Amino acid sequence: MSPTITAFKSSPDRGRGLARDMRVRWAFEEVGQAYDVRLVTFPEMKEPAHLARHPFGQIPTYEDGDLGIFESGAIVFHIAERHAGLLPEDANARARAITWMFAALSTVEPPIVERSMATLVERDKSWYEARMPILEGRVRVRLGELSHRLGEADWLDGGFSAGDLMMVSVLQRLGGSGLVEEHPNLSAYIARAESRSAYRRAFDAQYAVFVAASGGG
Repeated sequence: MSPTITAFKSSPDRGRGLARDMRVRWAFEEVGQAYDVRLVTFPEMKEPAHLARHPFGQIPTYEDGDLGIFESGAIVFHIAERHAGLLPEDANARARAITWMFAALSTVEPPIVERSMATLVERDKSWYEARMPILEGRVRVRLGELSHRLGEADWLDGGFSAGDLMMVSVLQRLGGSGLVEEHPNLSAYIARAESRSAYRRAFDAQYAVFVAASGGG
């Protein structure tokens, strides 16, 4: 049997490929592993059955036989460890790729998510206009550091790896902000990743869920 992941039945990202199951779908496609999807509604995510899979009532989750795990980074790491294609064989290169996975989630993503949440829930607050330049400044610092490290390379460390998959997934959350575009090499980096056939297959699969949920097709 194929592994089963959970995903939004009706994603708040409106088919933009930003929901975190996209990272897992992409990883499966990169390694050529079939998978099944269990779609859940927001109420279902807070019910005991789902909370048994994810104690914080979120998506994605991963189930394969008697193994059940959660958190997109942990799931992608598990997939990358079990199947060739996302982690280098060389031990040192492998360690560096894993480091970039952690960097994406622990260093680059937090200020991006903080900015995104502010734009969603704080626009009507008195402090919003004063706070946004601070939040965007923190994002700019990280993007500048990442841009400097990437330089003219195609990927973060040699060939494409799970580190790039996670980093690009994080950077995509800035779409429409204009912040990534301040660094042409980062824009090209994202475009390069999005042109991969594995990415396109994953995106199309997630987008089909959005179309179905919205009554299209």
